[in-house]
Amino acid sequence: MGTSTRARAWIALVALALGAVGTQVALEGRVVTPAVSATVPWVQSPTLMRRLTLGFNTIWADVYWIRAVQYFGGTRLAKGTQKSYELLYPLLDVTTTLDPRFNIAYRLGAILLSEGSSTGAGNTGQAITLLEKGMREMPDKWQYPLDAGFIVYWWGRDPAAAAQWFLKAESRPGAPNWIRPVAATMLTQGGERASARAMWYELATSGEHEWLRRAGRRGLMQVDAEAQIDVLQAIVREFRARAGRFPTSWNDVVAAGLLRQVPADPSGVEYGVDPMSGTVDVSVSSPLYPLRQKGSGR
Repeated sequence: MGTSTRARAWIALVALALGAVGTQVALEGRVVTPAVSATVPWVQSPTLMRRLTLGFNTIWADVYWIRAVQYFGGTRLAKGTQKSYELLYPLLDVTTTLDPRFNIAYRLGAILLSEGSSTGAGNTGQAITLLEKGMREMPDKWQYPLDAGFIVYWWGRDPAAAAQWFLKAESRPGAPNWIRPVAATMLTQGGERASARAMWYELATSGEHEWLRRAGRRGLMQVDAEAQIDVLQAIVREFRARAGRFPTSWNDVVAAGLLRQVPADPSGVEYGVDPMSGTVDVSVSSPLYPLRQKGSGR
């Protein structure tokens, strides 16, 4: 299978998988969960699997990649709050060992591994390990250190570490000229949210694939939601100062004249407010959930 044909096929698969998971869960809430059995015997040793493929490495890499996508989707759609993605990295590790130049497996695999724990594995360490593996195989690929920078910045909340990854990306052949200014902004005191918006905007407008541009658009909405939450949190504190309690709903705040209407996040879903602590956050039903949490280090 040709490289371009294979890339187009996987882009289509990714779009279908993420579209089914994100859109149906967030907007419809009536998805039929596919049966994914964790008891199916899959070889998890990359070395052993290379010996067993008898030279058909790329074919088996495709098989393992499909299995990784199915496993992620099935786990994400499964009922219950305690979800384990423990097989995701081993499946991706075997995939990229069988085909060390499987670009989408590195890049999308890192996204699936790093996404917040309610929508993904929430394991930034494994995501970086996978991308570093790709860097060893294809050291001229500027996209891998760039992705690593996104991950440690957005989920790890570590602008300094992200800046170093961006500088590594900027030094690779063909890297876009916007990377260095973004890295510099990250190293400037107080520039975190501006850096986030700049990064997500570039990804939304310049991503090489639609699923990357879609991730950028979602990131932009999340940054805007963070800014809106700061404002709403101040309004909730003002309500408490006047009423001596936190609001039980946004209707209390509207009735007090502090808001004109119930506030919604950039995706159109109403924000949540905790009547006990007064904490404002995006709703768990929002496609923007979860936002990165301060000090989470995920």
